[in-house]
Amino acid sequence: MTYKALAEELGMSSKMLSLYEKENRHIPTEESIKLISLALRYPIHFFYGADIEGVDSSTVAFRSLKSMKASQQHAAIAAGQLGVLLSEYLEHSFSLPRHDLPDFRGSDDFESVADELRQRWKLGQKGIKNIVHLLESKGVRVFSLAENTADVDAFSFWKGGTPYIFLNTRKSSERSRFDAAHELGHLILHRHRSNTGKDAEREADAFASAFLMPAVSVIEHAPRYVTISSLIKLKKIWSVSLVSLVYRVNKLGLLTEWQYRTLMMDASKKGFRSKEPEGCEREVSLLFQKVILMLKKQGVEVADIAHELSLPIEELTNLMFMPTVISNNNQGKIPAKSKANLKIVK
Repeated sequence: MTYKALAEELGMSSKMLSLYEKENRHIPTEESIKLISLALRYPIHFFYGADIEGVDSSTVAFRSLKSMKASQQHAAIAAGQLGVLLSEYLEHSFSLPRHDLPDFRGSDDFESVADELRQRWKLGQKGIKNIVHLLESKGVRVFSLAENTADVDAFSFWKGGTPYIFLNTRKSSERSRFDAAHELGHLILHRHRSNTGKDAEREADAFASAFLMPAVSVIEHAPRYVTISSLIKLKKIWSVSLVSLVYRVNKLGLLTEWQYRTLMMDASKKGFRSKEPEGCEREVSLLFQKVILMLKKQGVEVADIAHELSLPIEELTNLMFMPTVISNNNQGKIPAKSKANLKIVK
């Protein structure tokens, strides 16, 4: 919400609202805080809590940055801050996987980078069954984005030595998988630096394509005469979008320029750029499933975590690939302090 929109809803001036947020000497009354709490649907005690640690916007890699409004970037970064808050909270109760992401800064051979990472993670040349589970097993904290950040494709950043990826789950599963691989590319290729710009985006795309669709595997399975129908069958091997596979097959020199253009035009005419044919199953977090299950055994519900963090339950469920609100009758219970080891198997 803009200052103007929120101020109108609260019945106060946007200038006063701005002063409340930016200057400590202007303290809102209890009544004003109640109104703000209702308008923003955040618990009152959130506004009296400690400041949430920020995320440096210069280190955040956004897809489609040029088309994003400033408000969308701010909303996404705020979601990133809440993701860090939740991750750090869970680390007090669980031994979460540590990252196993090598540093490939300065590399320009993205086929080799993808192949080396596959070897390091013992993936061979097969398709990746579930990339969200894979990333979580390698210590990447993967979150889903809420509706108020639905226009953001995906973004990633490093924070305190931990890699984070946020995915838009309103896209097709295949496109979301590519976004995840794209953001992994940013994390290993452009670590801890501003990674926006066309060159960085092209590099991350090139890595994602090679990582999801290994050259050896694609060449082995590619038919002699490539058609849209044959590619719809083939794309299931790597769980990628039809358009991504067309691009990859062409990149590997398996198509003439005329074939490539014909396939792309055919895909567009059939609406396959916006609606994926024979789509694969939506991927969700395994880490959060395990965390929630283990906490439930202790009598702790998602609403208890929301209460402890002074956040609306919707904020947490939207981050944890759980868009539906989870009810709770035991609000206020806190997880045990003893840590539980949590292993994510890809």
